[in-house]
Amino acid sequence: MKMPSRRPLLALFALAGLLVLGMSSNAGAADAYPSKPIRIIVGYGAGGAVDLIARSVGQRMASTLGQPVIVENKPGAGTNIAVKALITSPSDGYTLMLAANALAVNPALFQPAPYNLERDLTPVSLVGRVPVVAAVREGSEFKTLQQLVAAAKAKPGAISVATPGNGSTPHLAMELFQHTAGLSLRHVPYKGGSQALTDVMGGHVDVVAVNALEAAPLAKAGTLRVLALMSPERAAVLPGVPTVAESGYPGFEASVWYGFVAPAGLPQPIQAKLHEAVQKALESAEVRDQLAAAGGVALPGPTAQFDKLLKSEAARYGKLIREANIKPD
Repeated sequence: MKMPSRRPLLALFALAGLLVLGMSSNAGAADAYPSKPIRIIVGYGAGGAVDLIARSVGQRMASTLGQPVIVENKPGAGTNIAVKALITSPSDGYTLMLAANALAVNPALFQPAPYNLERDLTPVSLVGRVPVVAAVREGSEFKTLQQLVAAAKAKPGAISVATPGNGSTPHLAMELFQHTAGLSLRHVPYKGGSQALTDVMGGHVDVVAVNALEAAPLAKAGTLRVLALMSPERAAVLPGVPTVAESGYPGFEASVWYGFVAPAGLPQPIQAKLHEAVQKALESAEVRDQLAAAGGVALPGPTAQFDKLLKSEAARYGKLIREANIKPD
């Protein structure tokens, strides 16, 4: 009887050995992670809301992970510069980005699309949410959102609304509100929220849409009147201000959200470690207080929650951008 060749068997054993070795190597790399400092990219300038939250959360993550967490600001091109820096980095867990709504908006706003959410990125964890607000100068004739709506319907296009720029979250939030309420406002885009607020308080523009962090100090100072919050719930930083939903538009919601993403292909064990570190950071009183000071709330939860939000926001705002023919500045 002819004995079977040993070569196929040897080849099979060798392949099995390589697979086991590869699995052991990956597990070892995950167990050793992190072994050096972690970088958080922020697509906005230092001192802004996203930067402050990245530093606050990053400090708590460093305590959990046992390595320094460094924040690197890369503003410009509507955060596309920061996203490019992220997606061209190694997918090893040492480069993250704290992103906001622009991450889901930009693939539809910019043509050709600068990146693909599902192909180029790995969601890690949602962090929190801050309301967008609609506000007027303190001396304005509009005392409530309902009065503003009535005036806008009486004279379509006569009332002007300032925003931090075309395609910004406050701009898109106001576009959504106009669609919901059946309004037509005249959009006046600015290069940031501060100049938009200045011109509204100076009486040059009727209404402004900005995030609550920028509006709250002026409201407390008595120079700005916030008509409504576009978040699902009221904010402690603006006591007494109703939500848009409470003002006659049930279910309406448009907020600024923040979340951590990594390059595509991030190993699942490392993704899980980073997610856990973020969740622990969100339990700290300091992080929750900082979000509350901006009018926001922490949003702990599974990675799947953030992944679902990214997809739903991309679909919602993509549809709005196409229908309203919104272009970047």
